[in-house]
Amino acid sequence: MKPARFLALLALVSFAGPALFAQTQKPLTNADIINMTTQGFDAALIVKDIESSSTDFDVSTQALITLKNAGVDKSVLEAMLAAQSAKPSGAVEAVRGGVPTDPSQPICSANNGCLLKEGVEVSLKFAADLNSKTAHEGDPVEFLLDEDLKVGTSIVVAKGSHAVATVTDAKKAGMMGRPGELSVQMQYLVSGSNHVHIRGTKGREGDSKTGATVALTVLFGPIGLIKHGKNVDIPAGTALTAYVDQDIWLAPIN
Repeated sequence: MKPARFLALLALVSFAGPALFAQTQKPLTNADIINMTTQGFDAALIVKDIESSSTDFDVSTQALITLKNAGVDKSVLEAMLAAQSAKPSGAVEAVRGGVPTDPSQPICSANNGCLLKEGVEVSLKFAADLNSKTAHEGDPVEFLLDEDLKVGTSIVVAKGSHAVATVTDAKKAGMMGRPGELSVQMQYLVSGSNHVHIRGTKGREGDSKTGATVALTVLFGPIGLIKHGKNVDIPAGTALTAYVDQDIWLAPIN
């Protein structure tokens, strides 16, 4: 091979190598996170890797429990939830051309699907019992959608769909009559491959933004929910109202 041709080939390989690696690099998965944790990687380093990589995480309630039991740090779990929630909402997310703009009217179109607007109420119920005596900070909390979410007459999220929150504060009842405390952060409602961001309060100002802590003791009051030694005791099926945190386009399912 002539020297000039050899140098050209070497240069081509040098430039193409990183590009080929980038194209074939696989997204981070739950298994990768567990592996890095067991290998002793610092939590901050894992978070940076999540933020700079493509991801394909399973953030279902059971998967989060498995990750927590494997020793995955709370900051890493939060980064995984944020990465998954930030993913595009599917094929109906983009084009809005030709859609009516009257804010008082339901918005649906053949091309875009239906626009579920920020502030819409989301009727949820606790999927399992939750108690301040047994809950721990970082635990996932699972909800079920108690009523179909509709845009006009079109159902965009079906009753029974799952929603996820995270325990941010859990203190069991103490001495001198100190009551238990229990707070959660609302995360998202699952709709097929889409994650609908939700918040725990109607407004968006101040602490009402996404991720704000919802103090369940304050929200529900003491009657029927603070018992057994003044611990916060929320039985499965207890209703909770959340709110859509940002506009999202969803394909109707009826």
